[in-house]
Amino acid sequence: MSDARDTLLRNLFRSHGQFKYGLLLLIGLFFLAMALTPAPKSLVRLVQRETPLGYQLSSGTKTITENVSHLLGQQLTPEEVAYKAKVMVAVLFSAAFLWATEAIPLGATDLLVAGLLYLFAILPLDSISKAYMKDAVFFIFGVLVLAVGVSKSGLDRRLAILMLAKIRNLRDFCFVFYPMLAIAAGFFSEHALIAILIPVLVSVYRGVCKHYNLKSDKALAILLLLGVCFACNQGGPGSPAAGGRNAVMMGYLRDVGKPISFAQWMLCGLPYVIVASLAIAAFMYFTLRRKVKTPNVNFSEFVRREIKSLGPLTREQVTMGIILLTVSVLWLGASRRFGLGGPCIFGVVLMLAFRIITWADIQHKVRFEVVGLYAAACAIGIGLKVTGGSLWLAESLVGLLPVSMRSGNALVVAIGLFTTGMTNFMSDGATVAAVGPVALSMGAVGGVHIWKMGLICAFSSSFANATIIGTPNNAIAYVGSTDAKSGERLLTLKDFLVYGVPVTLIAFAVLWLWALLGYWRWLPWN
Repeated sequence: MSDARDTLLRNLFRSHGQFKYGLLLLIGLFFLAMALTPAPKSLVRLVQRETPLGYQLSSGTKTITENVSHLLGQQLTPEEVAYKAKVMVAVLFSAAFLWATEAIPLGATDLLVAGLLYLFAILPLDSISKAYMKDAVFFIFGVLVLAVGVSKSGLDRRLAILMLAKIRNLRDFCFVFYPMLAIAAGFFSEHALIAILIPVLVSVYRGVCKHYNLKSDKALAILLLLGVCFACNQGGPGSPAAGGRNAVMMGYLRDVGKPISFAQWMLCGLPYVIVASLAIAAFMYFTLRRKVKTPNVNFSEFVRREIKSLGPLTREQVTMGIILLTVSVLWLGASRRFGLGGPCIFGVVLMLAFRIITWADIQHKVRFEVVGLYAAACAIGIGLKVTGGSLWLAESLVGLLPVSMRSGNALVVAIGLFTTGMTNFMSDGATVAAVGPVALSMGAVGGVHIWKMGLICAFSSSFANATIIGTPNNAIAYVGSTDAKSGERLLTLKDFLVYGVPVTLIAFAVLWLWALLGYWRWLPWN
């Protein structure tokens, strides 16, 4: 009987194709419990409060109940509005759980969110459609297509090789290449950069070991492979183009009436990227240099051989470079006029017109379920904001914090720690999608500028250094670090933990001391 029960449990929580029925059962029971129980009294009181701090009321309304009633075109009771807010909180946690575990395909979760918004009449029908088609969604779609064009034209490999061309030793690799890579990861797909560099660096590692007649050099492998992974992770705060998590946060800020431009984001994030990459370079170099068995690694010799194999610049590479430059200029100089999605779509049209990519490339190489994730995240954010669910969560979480951490910079630190903890166990995009609306409301409750809360949430989602599941960067580095000839695994899960935890602490120290308590004090939001 016990064996039969154990077998049933194992089958229940085992993946069956693209579905994990045990996890689906757990989240289904959670959502059902949330949907069948009344809203808590604290939420009912919140939706009746006049001009609640942190909630944007429509003209002529004084409470969340009046605002939601006006939006839906029907007279609702406080209990009914509070119930909708509670359902939105359930949608938030359910979607975050499904995105993190992939108990069902990502695309199915994206559509499920829309279905639940329709089913529980959270927003008017047209508003749900609009919520899925925000500027941030076009932006992430365009960035993904631009990455396809860069890869197909061969421009990505050329850029990666050229970045290594002047690196002569390990010191240069840490203190020159790490920062260059981190800055590049703020504007190009960090996943693509890692995917390009890992095979190149494995070849460098193998060639160095062969030259010195060594079977292996663990410290060198960590410095090369894990180091570039950490550098790319820290590039995330550099600009909105670094990843979908940033696009989601920009969408949230726009929805609450506090939009931030591409240039303003860079002003807040790029100085952090430079200092953080140098600090992490110092940690990796001084921790590992004495352990490396082959300190005289001349990257330029290897790169010269690689450059010869690249051949001359092609028409496609030159054209792709001009398109990237044009899109970047529009992001920097005209994002308030055209948004971020407009220049991306313009770039996609140019790539199609100049035959750098085809429509078939877009269909087969762009992960539309990822685009849908960010669309669904935008819709969740709007639903939480309108119903008051995010404000209720924010007030509840602030109430759990010690009194000393309920306002000011201490509250910013708290949301940073919470986001980092989550992003090491689920994707950065899903983390920002889940935490973002609550973080912004917590800022309003705690008297912190909304940009600070939004940026600290987005920046901290880049600190997934300790596990391989936190970001594709880590997974790509881990999988690609196998020596094809010997079968040796150059990186282990323990390596991510041993070096990733100190790197995360360093990133936090730079974020708090250099950014939050440093140059952020003189930025325009004060």
